[in-house]
Amino acid sequence: MKPTEAYILRQPEQFQVMMLHVLAVVEEELSQSELLFKWGIPYVYYKKKPFCYLAPNHKKGFLDVGFAKGFELKRNQETLVDEKRNTVKSLRYFSIEEIDNAVLNDVISEAKLLY
Repeated sequence: MKPTEAYILRQPEQFQVMMLHVLAVVEEELSQSELLFKWGIPYVYYKKKPFCYLAPNHKKGFLDVGFAKGFELKRNQETLVDEKRNTVKSLRYFSIEEIDNAVLNDVISEAKLLY
């Protein structure tokens, strides 16, 4: 089993479901993506460059889907979280029901244009 798969399967069910859903959407949108285990979390690379990561925050109960070039994104600013970070902006999900596929797809497709 790959480290990324093992990591996801070790997560509580709430995070597993969200992570698997987000990864399915990412893989559908980015055919040339590669899922790697970097910095202790699942990280999607696109065209051999960091694209987005999935970081569950157990203490606060959310999944952070961070986009490496998040500050270059123009759309969906009302949904993206920066938290005083320099380059990354992220989408935050507290449950699978909160995931808006239209917004997630839009952020992925806009970010894809930056590569």
